[in-house]
Amino acid sequence: MSETALCKDHAAITDLRAGDPGAVARAWQQRTTRPTVRGNGRLMIVAADHPARGALAVGSRPTAMNSRTDLLDRLRAALADPGVDGVLATADILDDLLLLGALEDKVVFSSFNRGGLAGASFELDDRMTGATAASTAAAKMNGGKMLCRIALDDPGTVATLAACAQAVDALAAHGLIAMLEPFMSSRVDGKVGNDLSPDAVIKSVHICQGLGATSAYTWMKLPVVDEMDRVMESTTMPTLLLGGDPTDPDEAFASWEKALALPSVRGLIVGRTLLYPADDDVSSAVATAVSMVR
Repeated sequence: MSETALCKDHAAITDLRAGDPGAVARAWQQRTTRPTVRGNGRLMIVAADHPARGALAVGSRPTAMNSRTDLLDRLRAALADPGVDGVLATADILDDLLLLGALEDKVVFSSFNRGGLAGASFELDDRMTGATAASTAAAKMNGGKMLCRIALDDPGTVATLAACAQAVDALAAHGLIAMLEPFMSSRVDGKVGNDLSPDAVIKSVHICQGLGATSAYTWMKLPVVDEMDRVMESTTMPTLLLGGDPTDPDEAFASWEKALALPSVRGLIVGRTLLYPADDDVSSAVATAVSMVR
C-alpha cells in the first residue's frame, strides 16, 4: 500500500467519506502528479468509466462489474504495474483509488458524459453528468474524456455534439487534454450499436476533431478496426487505441500490436479486456499490453 494512502481497505473508505469528506479534496491537492507525456511519449492507460452508464456487462457476464470493491482491486492490480501510466474513470472511482493511494505519479483522465445510459431511450442524448473542466483542473488531473456517438437519425446527437464542443473549449482554457471517443452509431432492434467499418470510423473522426474553437489539446480515442493505416490517415491528433468489449484475447492483442506501429498512435486506453480477462489474471493481461506499448 502506498505511503500516501488515507485508507487501508474498502471499509476505511466508507468511514472517511462519512466522517471527513473534505479529505478527498485535500488528497487531490497533495497527490504527486506527472505530465501526460514523458519518456518515449507512449501511454498505457486503464479505463473504468463503464459502470456510470449502467454498462456492467463484460462479454457473456452481464453482472461482471457489479462489485465496486472487486473493480477497485482489479484496478489496483493494473496500476501496480510500473508500465501502466494511469487511469480513466468517473469521479467516484477516481476518489476511491486516490484514497487507497493508487494514483501517485499517475496520469489521470476524468470521464465527462455518462448521461447516455446503456439501453435507455435517450441513450444518444449523452449529456455531461460526470466531471467538468473546472473539477478536472482543480484536482490537477491531465484531462477529460468524452464519448461522442453520432446517430444521423437521432436528434439527441446534436445535443451531445454541442456539449462535447463546449467541453473541448473548457478543457483547452485550462490547458488540459480533451480526449474524444467518436463513433457513427445507430439503433438496430432498439439497441444502439456502433459502425466499425473503416469509412464510418473515419467519418466520426472528421466530425469530432472539428469540435470546439481550438484543437490544440484534442486527442482521439479510437477502436482498432480493419485498415487502421487508412483510418489513422484521417487525423493528426495524438491517438490512443481502445480495447472494446473482450473478444478473443490473442486476436485483440495482435490487432493492438499492429496498430501501435502507426505514427499517430501513442498508446492504449483499455478497460474490460485487461480488467476482466477470461482467466481473471489481471496482472498477466496488463503485462502483455504494457510490453506492446513499451
